[in-house]
Amino acid sequence: MRQVWRNCHAATMADGSYCAIERAAIVTRGERIEWIGPEAALPPAEGAAVHDLRGAWVTPGLIDCHTHLVFGGDRSREFEQRLQGVDYASIAAQGGGIASTVRATRAASEDELYAGARRRALQLLRDGVTTLEIKSGYGLDLPNERKMLRVARRLGQALPLTVRATLLAAHALPPEYAGRADDYIDEVSRRMLPALAAEGLADAVDAFCEHLAFSPAQVERVFRAARDHGLPVKLHAEQLSSLHGAALAARYGALSADHLEYLTESDVLAMAQAGTVAVLLPGAFYALRETQAPPVDLLRRHGVPVAISSDLNPGTSPALSLRLMLSMACTLFRLTPEEALAGATVHAARALGLQDTHGALQPGKMADFVAWEVSHPAELAYWIGGDLPKRIVRHAREVDVAQAANAA
Repeated sequence: MRQVWRNCHAATMADGSYCAIERAAIVTRGERIEWIGPEAALPPAEGAAVHDLRGAWVTPGLIDCHTHLVFGGDRSREFEQRLQGVDYASIAAQGGGIASTVRATRAASEDELYAGARRRALQLLRDGVTTLEIKSGYGLDLPNERKMLRVARRLGQALPLTVRATLLAAHALPPEYAGRADDYIDEVSRRMLPALAAEGLADAVDAFCEHLAFSPAQVERVFRAARDHGLPVKLHAEQLSSLHGAALAARYGALSADHLEYLTESDVLAMAQAGTVAVLLPGAFYALRETQAPPVDLLRRHGVPVAISSDLNPGTSPALSLRLMLSMACTLFRLTPEEALAGATVHAARALGLQDTHGALQPGKMADFVAWEVSHPAELAYWIGGDLPKRIVRHAREVDVAQAANAA
């Protein structure tokens, strides 16, 4: 079916900038964009359905490329502890942090996890997100990692969202492996990863490279197993210290390295050479009250694409708005609004390996876009919170969020 979406302005984000087309029109055929340009040059489209966007600014659908959206319980008490001066490492040493979420996630049924994750996914959808990534990593054994990834797949089938699932079994050391990190990495690499890859439940593999998680050598064993099973890799790197995990990720052609507060110039150069995207997570930076920001100027200087994501998780970034993260990226990391929007569209698509089909308004790409009632795209980062009026289109079909929320 061919459709015409007219009377709008378009921020195509095709090369990482607004690439603005004023008084624009978009032609879609099936689920993809067939043509985009000035409405005055609109090609004949006889018999097409016509949609009047009433002067809205159209951007690609937002892409949240780093979330931990599936989990049991919450960690609001830890939020109180951090406000009282207890740091993240101390909370983890007390059995809190990731370990507390592991206990709650293991205790929850698949349906219970699905119900909670669905509510959170709908919040992101209302915010203009049409594509997101969901990591496992709160199960830390085969049955529970499988359970989390199954929930991610169910969300992609039930909601008008494109969902990429990432295996993050190397997220933390489970209690049954206390003092035996190498044995657990063997379990991840030799049993869990092969099994879940064979079941088609993972689109990528991630790990947490940090002194309170896993060493670069241990992460590399996971990466080798991922490569052996044809899965791309990503990495939580340089969040709390410099272990040069980002450079390790780059050596394996990683889609992205994420957090990056302690990134060095040598890491940046390795990422630039490999085409690895830097995913910045201002929600975690804010919640942990960090003071060392990622080296944005180095990333700019060496041409590393910068993505922005919510890092939605129960402990260090309970963020339900990607658009709020755009504002935080500007105020905390000094990105421009244009850079922030690119970070949640074209660069986020690359961080998920979806650059050929998502992230920009271009012929041949999926017709995923949002028509915002704003005077300029900078308003997406300018407004702090709230719900901007919008029309959300995914795969060339307008999304009724209320209907999606009420569906079984």
